[in-house]
Amino acid sequence: MGRNTRKRRSSMATKAVAASAALALGGGGLIWANFYASAHESNSSGQNTTKAATAAAQVATISCPDVGQKLTNVPDKAKQGVATELANLDKQITEAYTRLASSRQAQANDSGFVQNAIVGPLKEKRAATIDRIRIDIQRVGGQFNTQLSQLAACTTQAANNTAAGGGQNNGGQQNNGGQAGNGQNTGGQAGNGQNNGGQQQAGQNGQGGNGPVAADFVDITKVQQNATIGVGANGLAANGNSGSKGTFVTKCGTNQNKNHNTDNVIVAPGVTNGAHHLHDYVGNQNNDAFASDQDLANGTTSCQNQGDKSSYFWPVIRVQDGTQDFDQNADGGGKEGNVGKILLPAQAQLTFVGNKKSQVVAMPSALRIITGDAKAFVNGNANANVNWSCTGFENKVQLHDKYPICPQGSQVVRTTFFQSCWDGQNIDSANHRTHVSFVQADGTCANGFKAIPQLQVRLVYNVPQPKLANGTITNPYAVDSFPENLHKPITDHNDFINFFSTNVMNKMVNCINTGKKCQ
Repeated sequence: MGRNTRKRRSSMATKAVAASAALALGGGGLIWANFYASAHESNSSGQNTTKAATAAAQVATISCPDVGQKLTNVPDKAKQGVATELANLDKQITEAYTRLASSRQAQANDSGFVQNAIVGPLKEKRAATIDRIRIDIQRVGGQFNTQLSQLAACTTQAANNTAAGGGQNNGGQQNNGGQAGNGQNTGGQAGNGQNNGGQQQAGQNGQGGNGPVAADFVDITKVQQNATIGVGANGLAANGNSGSKGTFVTKCGTNQNKNHNTDNVIVAPGVTNGAHHLHDYVGNQNNDAFASDQDLANGTTSCQNQGDKSSYFWPVIRVQDGTQDFDQNADGGGKEGNVGKILLPAQAQLTFVGNKKSQVVAMPSALRIITGDAKAFVNGNANANVNWSCTGFENKVQLHDKYPICPQGSQVVRTTFFQSCWDGQNIDSANHRTHVSFVQADGTCANGFKAIPQLQVRLVYNVPQPKLANGTITNPYAVDSFPENLHKPITDHNDFINFFSTNVMNKMVNCINTGKKCQ
């Protein structure tokens, strides 16, 4: 298995009427239809152009309940079939979006067109797909919650009374489908910005037509001190001045070999472009949608310690400066609103720490942990775990829903503290979360879970300083995201699959439990 980088597609300009389609894993999410010309369409002078009309009349959303999040108990023998059907739900949303984006005249002529020609047929397709999920589960003796059949229906909302991402402009109350907008009405209009002399002025919607916007940024020097890691109870540091105080550092590089793909083997095994955004990979070099545990165990690694074949991956950061990267015309890249120049980390620090109340036990091979929520902007903050800061400010300011603008000479920092309590039995769970948890406020693990080494990831970037003035942001940067999540900083997330050798894992546990610093 070779490098995972998706190959460059043809370089013809994207002329699609729709700039971005919002997909969400598990057949749920919001379709954000931008009926302007593509953000990448250029005029004869080479500048990006905005073909404006009345945004309220030209932008609409479709909200579909997230079926995947409700499937919390899927038998092993049904998992692949269910994953395939969840991908079919995503495909159906894409087809509905395409229809929505290409039928403006029909919608103008017939007020019932969207319901009769798009939403109604979509419900029928989703109902049939959910029923196939039922069959997959019951065929192998599993139990299916018949209430899931009620998730087939999707709803529509007009953009003139809807915030970006589909949430009502009410500070985060829930909309139809039970998904939260959680934000200001800053991205629902479709201004695409202009490419001025190589600088990208994001205006209302960024280079890709789906964010970020000026309201997503803050000058860190003007933020009151608030150095709290994590959102809510998520992301607490497990280690302290008691218990197991050692550390273990693994050095796996910064993806200088540009190992990228838009898959996610944890949440969408066997589904190409299951992430709908681009990942950096360090550690295991064989991770893609089709990698089995055996493939990963036998894979090569970028880690200096060859006993660490674990996979560490996170969404890339891009600078939207008007340039295009290799995936400009690819799924998960420019075709889904992830545009601009990819920035590799200047540093990628991977540290495992202990628990301030107890010793830790070894992590099982192939343990999977997802932290943060790539859909937090529409799903709400329940699983969000985000920390943005700048070098020189990390002990003073940690941001969760804003990107920092760092002063000259300071670097952007993303910090993630993973879940470090394990149920002692499972390497994954149906929703990829319930087999692990964060420590409680006092550092203990609840519900009989066992303390395991906590992975702490610190990523440092040399980001050209954006310019914020008069409600616009010039040369913004943003994390790759699902299109409907508008590149909001709250959507940052991180993934880990454990493939340390037994010997190295035992060394890690011993170092942590005896208070040593090892690598």
